[in-house]
Amino acid sequence: MPYVLILYYSRTGSVAAMAQQLARGVRRVKGIEARLRTVPAVSADTHASEPAVPTEGAPYATLEDLRHCAGLLLGSPTRFGNMAAPLKYFLDSTSSLWVNGDLIDKPAAVFTSTSTLHGGQESTLLSMMLPLLHHGMILMGQPYSEPALTHTRSGGTPYGPSHWAEGAEPVTLTEHETTLCQALGQRMAQWALRGPRAVDTPTASGD
Repeated sequence: MPYVLILYYSRTGSVAAMAQQLARGVRRVKGIEARLRTVPAVSADTHASEPAVPTEGAPYATLEDLRHCAGLLLGSPTRFGNMAAPLKYFLDSTSSLWVNGDLIDKPAAVFTSTSTLHGGQESTLLSMMLPLLHHGMILMGQPYSEPALTHTRSGGTPYGPSHWAEGAEPVTLTEHETTLCQALGQRMAQWALRGPRAVDTPTASGD
C-alpha cells in the first residue's frame, strides 16, 4: 500500500504530537497509510551515542523509507530560525536519492514548533523546503480556505502547520493547530494518491 512518510525530529514532544495529528489526517483517506519515522540526535564527538533502535516513539528513518514514499511530511523544531541539526544531518545523507531522481514530482510539506511566538516558525519552514526543492519535490502549503488558519491565535501558517509551545509541558496542541495538522495530512494523502504527474503526451496535431 502506498504511504505518506511523516519524517520528523522532536526534542520535547511538540513536533511528535503534531506528527500524530498529521497521521490522523492521512488516515482519513482510503488506500494510503501514514508511516511515522524519526531521526536520532547527532553527537558532537562524531561517535554514535544513540541506540540503533529508539527506546520509544517512531522508528528511525532509512533512505528506503524516503525513496518509496508517495508523499512526504517533514517536521522539525526551530533552532535559531532553522531546522534542527539531526534532521539536516539525515537530509545531507540523501545524495543517492537526488542522483537517481527518486523524489522528483512527489508532493511534500513541512511543519514546525517553537517555544516562543516569534521564534522563527516561518523561516524554519522555509529552510526545510530548500533541500526538498533540490530533490524536485512538489511543495504544498496550507490554503486560507481552512478557517483555522485565519482564526488561530497560536500556531498555523500558510507555509505549513506550526505550534507555539510556550514552554508548556505536557504538550498540548490548540484546537486550531490540531485542525490544521489534520487538514494538511488529509490533503497530502489525497495528492500522494495521484502519483507523479504524467509526462505530457503529444496529441495527433502535435500540440
